[in-house]
Amino acid sequence: MSKRKGPPPIVYIALAAIVGGSGFWFLKNRPSSAGGPSLPTQVFQLGTSDLLVLGDTFSGYSTFRNAEFQSALADAEITLRYEDEFDQSARADRFSKGEADLMVTTLDQYLKHQPQGQIVGLIDRTVGADAVVLNTPQYGIKSINDLGKLTQEASQQGQPLKLVYAVDTPSEYLANVLDIRFEGFNLADFDVIEVAEASEAWALMQDPSQNIAVAVLWEPFVTQAQKAGHTVALSSKDAPNAILDVMVASDRLVKKNPETVSKVLSAYYRRIDTSMRDGTVLKAQIQTDGGLSSSDAAVVMQGIDFFTSVEANQWMTDGTLAKRIEATAAVLTLAGQLDQVPAQPDSYYTTDFISNAVANTQALIDVIKIDNPELAAILEGAAVQEQTTTPQLEASAVTAAPTIGNLQVTGEVKFATGSANIAPEGQQTLNQLAEEIKEFNVQTVAVRVIGHTSKTGSAALNQQLSQQRAQVVVNYLKQKGVGNNIVAEGKGFNEPLAGIAPADVKNQRTEIRLVRVN
Repeated sequence: MSKRKGPPPIVYIALAAIVGGSGFWFLKNRPSSAGGPSLPTQVFQLGTSDLLVLGDTFSGYSTFRNAEFQSALADAEITLRYEDEFDQSARADRFSKGEADLMVTTLDQYLKHQPQGQIVGLIDRTVGADAVVLNTPQYGIKSINDLGKLTQEASQQGQPLKLVYAVDTPSEYLANVLDIRFEGFNLADFDVIEVAEASEAWALMQDPSQNIAVAVLWEPFVTQAQKAGHTVALSSKDAPNAILDVMVASDRLVKKNPETVSKVLSAYYRRIDTSMRDGTVLKAQIQTDGGLSSSDAAVVMQGIDFFTSVEANQWMTDGTLAKRIEATAAVLTLAGQLDQVPAQPDSYYTTDFISNAVANTQALIDVIKIDNPELAAILEGAAVQEQTTTPQLEASAVTAAPTIGNLQVTGEVKFATGSANIAPEGQQTLNQLAEEIKEFNVQTVAVRVIGHTSKTGSAALNQQLSQQRAQVVVNYLKQKGVGNNIVAEGKGFNEPLAGIAPADVKNQRTEIRLVRVN
């Protein structure tokens, strides 16, 4: 997350204590590379093996800058130097040239720049830190679906609306996710403004003369925007696995000194394990170093879910990380930032060096399980797993929920004429849609499957047919593993497409509408 300068993405509240403790460092805003003083490289002369880590000032990377962590490495005769390199391309290039031994970055940036190294550990995922925010006060828009008509009208008037995000950060990645996944969101419809950090994007959005319709922000600006009446269209809480931070070891280090990689991982995850007990110190540190109010600091503590070694190892061995690589690469490929989805996603990471860290964490779990089962559950990742439970909602609650937006349907959900039987082409389309829906949080996102027909035959018959078809789609998606609350709705021929004759076959369609339920 290059240029994560300013108050960072927030820390997930159930795991807020993960980076607690008196040693947590959060660095203040660094001016953009275009000007202003730069932060000095942090150098710790603690051992005899000298390693350089490239990263930035994102709070999720603070452990690598932490004095207590450095002391732990000193016991293993390792000196760690941490240097900020905000340009992700330059970070990867320097790393590949052998200037650094380790780097920390987001999964999308790792895949985009392909540095010469493998992922050896997982750091965190954001779960609410980043969000796409709509300018409701100025334009009255409350969902992604509202953007289509608005951008079309603005384009016809020769005054395209503006969208702003911090370039080369998770904000840009989220914008690409919406561009690819949602029917009413097209980046090409906007005059895109790229800034260095979210504070600049938020400042522009508050200026009515700038005509900013959409801003991609991170906390605490997301909460500030909501309080000012703006609408969160989609956040990383809705897509909790979209933004992932990883630790990468260079091929050179892995080949020449694999034991050092293992020692660094063990020390890192030991620090994570022992920092889970007290979140108040973390809050005070974030409040002071970020120049935040107490309430903003509390918000900042709700959006990063830090991995323990056990959870990271599970992701790397049960296929979860491989799926994340495929899904992330698919977004980058469709956005034109990657040539293709990798055929062997598991070649990008290795579990060879995390075993000692897992053994340490497991030993701690065994010791505390009886006296502190809640902490043991967090260390095992069970607390996060509990949040994948789908809340049981009435169909009426889903139907009445605020709209997020319609998913882009690639292909057609086809049925036999006058029938509710899905044609083979329709099954292929639904298979893809099922995988896309699985990306969304079952606790915050539900699905309305809305069936439409063309105006042929009686209204009653078409109403019944559209309901049956929608229900067949719901059943199919559930069969394919969609766990979200999902309801079927038939609209008959009551809502034809704009500019299309009611009897036109184009009106026979299925909408996959995501709604917010929490």
